[in-house]
Amino acid sequence: MNRTTPNIPMAPMWPDLPPPPQHPGPHSGKAWRVPSEPQCLAWWDRFDMPEHIRAHSRNVAVVATFVAEAGKKRGLDVDVRAVTASALLHDLAKIYCIRHGGNHSQLGGAWVMALTGNPVLSQGVMHHVYWPFEVDLGRFFTPLAVLYADKRVSHDRIVHIEDRFSDLLDRYGKTPEIRERIHTTNRQAKDIEDAFSRLLEINLNAHAFDSGRLVV
Repeated sequence: MNRTTPNIPMAPMWPDLPPPPQHPGPHSGKAWRVPSEPQCLAWWDRFDMPEHIRAHSRNVAVVATFVAEAGKKRGLDVDVRAVTASALLHDLAKIYCIRHGGNHSQLGGAWVMALTGNPVLSQGVMHHVYWPFEVDLGRFFTPLAVLYADKRVSHDRIVHIEDRFSDLLDRYGKTPEIRERIHTTNRQAKDIEDAFSRLLEINLNAHAFDSGRLVV
């Protein structure tokens, strides 16, 4: 397998798995460690993240942070700092897997759990490619926000979901099976975007995200 091919899941994916446990929110009294933005950038250095993946991760964090802040304004139990950190770290293992093989979301989730001990951050990294469970924003806001944000960034640009998946089809859609897998993740991303738009009462598809608010 070409090691530069993105991790695109088969469909359906693990249809009989029960959803993961819901981890306590920021107002539950359970304090999970959340690394600062400078700490996340230090881990970028430690794991030799190249500049093009850093640029991608910065904009994923911009989109995810916007969604989290909008959720908090609506009174949802959202830890904005955790969403930002999970987004910054979502591709921590990408260059390692490009060089050596493996699933970068699974390996990255394991690394982030080892580094932080925070299952919420790890869940966002682990599932940023595909969410194999029911889309429940109330229970799983953080991983779904990170997944959605990743689907709004093509390389280092914030784009519409359809633009990102058109690029994936052009670059990787060499067989009917791969094209179907890409269409599956595209449909899920649109469903998640629609769910967030209804919950936040914001047309996210039409929104121009403010990249000036996050300094990384």
